[in-house]
Amino acid sequence: MPIKSFRPITPTLRFQTKLVNDDLTTDKPHKPLLQVKQRTGGRNSTGRLTMRHQGGGHKQKLRLIDFKRDKYGIPATVATIEYDPNRSSRIALVHYADGEKRYIIQPVGLKVGQKIMSGPDADILVGNALPLKNIPLGTIVHNIELRPGKGAQMARSAGAQVNLVAKEGDYALLKLPSGETRKVLVECMATIGQVGNTDHENVSIGKAGRNRWKGINPSNRGVSMNPVDHPHGGGEGRAPIGRSGPVTPWGKKTLGYKTRKRRKASNRLIVRRRTK
Repeated sequence: MPIKSFRPITPTLRFQTKLVNDDLTTDKPHKPLLQVKQRTGGRNSTGRLTMRHQGGGHKQKLRLIDFKRDKYGIPATVATIEYDPNRSSRIALVHYADGEKRYIIQPVGLKVGQKIMSGPDADILVGNALPLKNIPLGTIVHNIELRPGKGAQMARSAGAQVNLVAKEGDYALLKLPSGETRKVLVECMATIGQVGNTDHENVSIGKAGRNRWKGINPSNRGVSMNPVDHPHGGGEGRAPIGRSGPVTPWGKKTLGYKTRKRRKASNRLIVRRRTK
């Protein structure tokens, strides 16, 4: 879909771009599939701030997305393509033949009126969900489970696509958008096609206020603070960090410091890391 830019009538419009929402077919979501979104403001259950730079933002409601695609063998028709404020991709409302309605992530090429289906016997068509063992090699997939029956966890954001490279015994080899190659059980479900709204990454925010609408608060540099607020702070004028490397506000190393556990369970499933 095209990206819209603005004449700089105001300073905030000078660098701002937006998506033209000509792909959306309705602006009213299906109410039974809405849920209240509880806001945390970056605080945990005891009220302590554990995630900085979060808070405020526009009021949103969660859309209940079907990530499991577990209605096997029942055909469904795409009714609407909708905007979801909680994710970068578009969502599609599908009506199943038995009368049930569900939201799914909209892949590229999925249109209103199109038929989709999930299950081992489904055709290799955009929007259909199948176990990885039933999908031919070289197919582009998204919405991939990491454990059978748990629901999709990988490749759900706008433009995401994963290439099914090989199958070895109980595992399928997937090449992810990050460049990482990893194994996933062949029993896990995946959906055919690439996630839609591919131009999302080309949108320019344009102003700080637009990030505030999203609930993202400003973040300040450590070197601009006082020593009481950050280890990088203080000094007359601009001053170097003055230690072995950059650290967090609590003194832990950062910027390149590896925090991943050595004996993480999923290490054995990663064939090639995304970093060299």
